[in-house]
Amino acid sequence: MDTVRWLPWSADTFARAREESRPVLLSIAAVWCEACQEMDRTTFADSGVAQFINERFVPIRVDADQRPDISERYTLGAWPTTAFLTAAGDTVGGGTYIERARMPAVLERVTEAFTVRRAELAAARTVSPPSVASSAGRVDLVAQVFDAFDREHGGFGLQPKFPLTSPLDLALARHRDDGDDAMAQIVESTLDAMGWGGLYDEVDGGFYRCALRRDWQEPRYEKLLEVNAALLRTYLDASSALRAARYGERAADILRYVQTWLADPVDGGWSASQRADRDYYREGAGARRARTAPPVDRVLYTNVNARMVSAALHAAEVLDDTALGEYALKSLERLAVACYRPGEGIAHCLDGVASVRGLLDDQTAMAGAFLDAHDATGNIVYEMMAQELMHYAIRMMWDEQDGGFFDRAIPEPDERVGRMRDRLKPFVANCDAARVLKRLVTAKGDHDFGARATATLAAVELTARDQGPLAADYLLALRS
Repeated sequence: MDTVRWLPWSADTFARAREESRPVLLSIAAVWCEACQEMDRTTFADSGVAQFINERFVPIRVDADQRPDISERYTLGAWPTTAFLTAAGDTVGGGTYIERARMPAVLERVTEAFTVRRAELAAARTVSPPSVASSAGRVDLVAQVFDAFDREHGGFGLQPKFPLTSPLDLALARHRDDGDDAMAQIVESTLDAMGWGGLYDEVDGGFYRCALRRDWQEPRYEKLLEVNAALLRTYLDASSALRAARYGERAADILRYVQTWLADPVDGGWSASQRADRDYYREGAGARRARTAPPVDRVLYTNVNARMVSAALHAAEVLDDTALGEYALKSLERLAVACYRPGEGIAHCLDGVASVRGLLDDQTAMAGAFLDAHDATGNIVYEMMAQELMHYAIRMMWDEQDGGFFDRAIPEPDERVGRMRDRLKPFVANCDAARVLKRLVTAKGDHDFGARATATLAAVELTARDQGPLAADYLLALRS
């Protein structure tokens, strides 16, 4: 039985496509994604489909968690992504999930078009259009964020509904400023709808990634560490700001899930995700005990672990949990020892060995976690590590022409294919970088962190007007 012979993303793989005059089939998937699992189980498992792909295409598989830089450039709206590329790495077509029955016809059309239009496609170079600036002011950004609030069901936007935390954090901050009851109502209605609705697993604990319906029903059953870390912090802050004990209790229950299912009790650190399994999660407690729980991806990712370190340190202080604080510091130090390399920043993945270096989000998230550890302990080494990581980010990712940070250092020549030659300036990651730089302004030493923070926010100010409720990240960075 034939199976798809997946190859890695590399210059050698694209060189093979060029030498053999074949199009590339790029599959981007995540281990936690239910639709990705289904496509592997059906479409790609079909012997005829696999044979066609192996004979007529050069197939590449990319893990979206391990290579967020590739995923950001090539994902076509959702996972799985099934993209068809030229040997130069340019997208010529594709989509998301393709059913087994449709795939042969899709493959036939792509190979026919590639054969007929080979010269034209070889000469093409796909370039993302520039964003268009608008003339709205900062006050309008506040309206933009909260105009997206769903007054009927809570949350922001319609469907699918994601548990966005930055608009809630902004609402809490504005409520603390002047006691704005409207801001408190936004937070309460959203946290109640998410925390006691379809998005929360009342049996094992933990939040699912998103809901397909506006009323938070029909969840996508994967559980991500990043989602739960962000919600842990927001529920804790809401409990204090709104004097609502139920939010503190829900935060403690999030911790129960994370520490039970995702934490490594021996070495420290947290797994990034638990796989979706609708049959399992639709069962009650008794029935689940008779089933095998969905597997957990044991790879540690630096950026999401760093955010969990920060959330756990905050929770340890609020809940007066010394053991949790010690575990957070242990986890931070495990990542630092395994993933940091002097002069080369922090690596993205820890799966036995550290790999994938040069990503902005890893540097800023870890710098933020080091600063939180410094605040918790007073240990100056943590502050020095935060400085070092931001110096590395400035050295390798700073946009000297327009300010702000690119999403990654220039890739090694072996990976510099297609859109990996493009330099992206991610909005949220730049807002996060500005907040970290502002926190470092008082650090000892001769630095220009304050000026860099100002330039970073100026670089993404116009982009903020296209971000909907995520413009809250920019407004929070301004406030910090």
